[in-house]
Amino acid sequence: MRDTTTVGDELTDTQTTGAPTTSAPVTEGKGKKKDREASLWSDAMRDLRRNPIFLIGTVLVLAMLVVSAVPQWFTQGSPFDAGACTLQNSLKTPSGDHWFGFDIQGCDVYTRTIWAARNSVIVGVVTTTLVTVVGGGLGLLAGWLGGIVDSVLSRFAEIFFALPLLLGGMLIMSALPGNAWTVSIVLATLGWPQIFRIMRSSVLQNKNNDYVMAARALGAGAWRITIRHILPNAIAPVIVVGAISLGVYISAEAALSYLGIGVQPPEISWGLMVSDASVRWLQAPHVLLFPAGALSITVLAFIMVGDAVRDALDPKLR
Repeated sequence: MRDTTTVGDELTDTQTTGAPTTSAPVTEGKGKKKDREASLWSDAMRDLRRNPIFLIGTVLVLAMLVVSAVPQWFTQGSPFDAGACTLQNSLKTPSGDHWFGFDIQGCDVYTRTIWAARNSVIVGVVTTTLVTVVGGGLGLLAGWLGGIVDSVLSRFAEIFFALPLLLGGMLIMSALPGNAWTVSIVLATLGWPQIFRIMRSSVLQNKNNDYVMAARALGAGAWRITIRHILPNAIAPVIVVGAISLGVYISAEAALSYLGIGVQPPEISWGLMVSDASVRWLQAPHVLLFPAGALSITVLAFIMVGDAVRDALDPKLR
């Protein structure tokens, strides 16, 4: 109970003896965990752990990353070894010793499919990283600064955005040496405007929110506000698009290699294997089936992960 004392026109509450002097949250007992603060990222992680599509896609992605990093763990030899291909084995069908059979040159299709994952995954990961860093950084700069900086960067991005990915890649790669790193740089050069526009739009939506105004009122500098408040809240759509685009870039590399202007022999990629198999695939369908299947599964896995992340990070879908 409280005693009330009148002093002039004011009322003063005096706590009774033995009453607690400070208010504290009520504990429910020992051993019970405190409630975690709800946030977009914590809710998203909880949803992703319960999403079977995300779990399956993640397992496939991790498996493909391991295969591309250490292909020698999964094969007895290398397609680059001397005598790895023998014309006497040309177009032989799968067997117990050679699970995927042989291609036109008498090379083991299983060994080539495993080793081809490296170049295909390198293109996808490197291109997505470059696109996210360049496009995301410029989009953050344009959205936060606005004005003339925003106008110049937006017009510059529109120039590249007008170039179709595959058509522009074909045009540029026709004059450059074909390898995984060159393909990655070319695709990133043509693909960054998409991430730029998404990041810019997300920053414009977040920069005038109440928490930004509060940080300014407390004296936080522009750099601290950008890194601690704007970026964490604006990066979610970029992560979603990047995860989905990774599979798209792997497909783009396969298309360029299929046309003969991507990864060049003696290097191996799934696109090159599909191109070589297209000549005799009716006679020996296994030559086309396995590299095309590996390509499709990899692209599907990244798209599954991207779709699951999008559903988890989109509050409208909750």
